[in-house]
Amino acid sequence: MTTVTESAVKALLTSETTASLRTRYEGSNICTWIGFKHINYLVEEAILYHFDQSGLAARTLHAEHGLGVDLVDLDTRILTALFMDEVVVAKVVPSAADGDDSISFTVTLHADRDGKDTKAITAKAKAVLRSDNYAEEAGEPPTPIARFVTHRLGTPAPRLPEAPDLSGIVPAADNTSLAAGRGTTGPDPVLDLLTAGKNAFGWKWRIPYPYCHFSERLQMSSYLRQMEEVVDLFLADRGISVKTLLDERRWIPACPHSRIQILDEALMEEELYTIYTVENIFKDFTYTSRMDCYVVRDGKLVQTATGKVTHGYALIENRRDWNLVTFDERVSKALRGEV
Repeated sequence: MTTVTESAVKALLTSETTASLRTRYEGSNICTWIGFKHINYLVEEAILYHFDQSGLAARTLHAEHGLGVDLVDLDTRILTALFMDEVVVAKVVPSAADGDDSISFTVTLHADRDGKDTKAITAKAKAVLRSDNYAEEAGEPPTPIARFVTHRLGTPAPRLPEAPDLSGIVPAADNTSLAAGRGTTGPDPVLDLLTAGKNAFGWKWRIPYPYCHFSERLQMSSYLRQMEEVVDLFLADRGISVKTLLDERRWIPACPHSRIQILDEALMEEELYTIYTVENIFKDFTYTSRMDCYVVRDGKLVQTATGKVTHGYALIENRRDWNLVTFDERVSKALRGEV
């Protein structure tokens, strides 16, 4: 068995790493620009590379010690667009003060722009090591890294609305196939309760195994996918679907900032209630929304994640260029829920 040494943990917490990463072809959905989800994937990949270079690869930690590397907080800002087939340089700076039970990372992605090294992406993230007893008992974690080990995912909760009382509320029964429940929005009394009186959209969704890791739980990259999809469903529900505005105006959503925090664990095949709430529209140029995710467990509503995302709209001028535009009345009314 590989020993988790003091020197490896010191490298993990104090050494900086640099890696060359290539954008993923899958993330190029509109022309050749890469979406925010796949940009966040690059940030995650850079952090996993840092673990590996420190001598503490994610596979080794899990296979030998039953410890799963989990990102529980990911806050990313896009300063300039990334493109298909682009190689970026990822720089990872770790930190962990005495008494911290998570490892913090600052990640920057640098791209070449007209021969100049340009900071394109900045991100902050936190990672923990989740003790995994699913296949076999993990045992006591290695002493040098024990303070970062947890038996359940979660971060200190931000200021959140108090969870509604579910007494007497029974989730809608799904008498159709499981596949038919993917992407549906109701009717469901829990969704009705969570969206009542708000400029919000609700989505009930069964968690499938491809969105999980370590045999049981929803992972950070899947919450990113959830955030992307709930925005897509919200815009369609408001009559301004992505395809509608693409076909009519060549407008696409543009996302300069996103953040997701995992508050508790969501498990494979549970039903996830995702609530997307528009919180602020700034000068009809950008709007900020909150994503809150819940499961109903033992008759109680448990919040598993919360997030923020900022969007604007970009006009596609040609296959290479785009410019941000101001919302017109139709889009502003849709975002405010006035339609």
